[in-house]
Amino acid sequence: MGDQQLSIIRIIVQASVPVQIVIAILMLASLSSWAIIFRKRLLIGRARRNTEQFESSFWSGNDLAQLYRAIEARGGATGMASIFEFGFREFARLRQQGITAADQLLEGARRAMRVAQLKEIDRLEHSLATLATVGSTSPYVGLFGTVWGIMSAFSSLGNVQQATLAMVAPGISEALIATAIGLFAAIPAVVAYNRFADQVGRLEIRFDAFMEEFSSILQRHAGRGGGPAAGSTAAGASAAGHAGATGMHTGTQLG
Repeated sequence: MGDQQLSIIRIIVQASVPVQIVIAILMLASLSSWAIIFRKRLLIGRARRNTEQFESSFWSGNDLAQLYRAIEARGGATGMASIFEFGFREFARLRQQGITAADQLLEGARRAMRVAQLKEIDRLEHSLATLATVGSTSPYVGLFGTVWGIMSAFSSLGNVQQATLAMVAPGISEALIATAIGLFAAIPAVVAYNRFADQVGRLEIRFDAFMEEFSSILQRHAGRGGGPAAGSTAAGASAAGHAGATGMHTGTQLG
């Protein structure tokens, strides 16, 4: 009885060459999607934790200049810390060049923060298109293998006088295997893509909100003719009418 039952491995080994090629493609697609899933899970999880830590430091009342120097000293800032670093650096650079117009200072800082945000979103979204491709095409690739297997099963009946179920069972089995592997590759990719896209979208919203909040802080400093140098804090700068920031000093103090 056991010898008559076709195992999945035997079905794949005895399948026709086109179906074997389809199964191989689907298995490679599944392996690549799972590799992306694990890598993205770590990357986005780390980005969310770093965002939480930076927001805690930013709004804790710490000196923004010291926060900037700490981020710059560590190097390789990502996420919200990178947006802050780009905006703070550009604001300081424009002030040191003698630009005093508030709108020019703010526009330059916002443009720098926007560049940092786009880089971060691109880093987080990298390879998500691959998951979308695997999720959307794998069922159709598996369907091709299914159609081919069924065609082969019924075409083999043309040379016999009497058809039996045993004659078409291998072809139909390999056809169904192709369908199953196609779904196995597609379902995790679709679920992971939707989840990661939602998480990246939420991070992007948080980045946008931070850019607006930090721009408001910079605008108040620019309107007073100063900058977020030593002694200025996010909490203090965000309080209405608060004037606790000093003027912009040298690049050495900022860097």
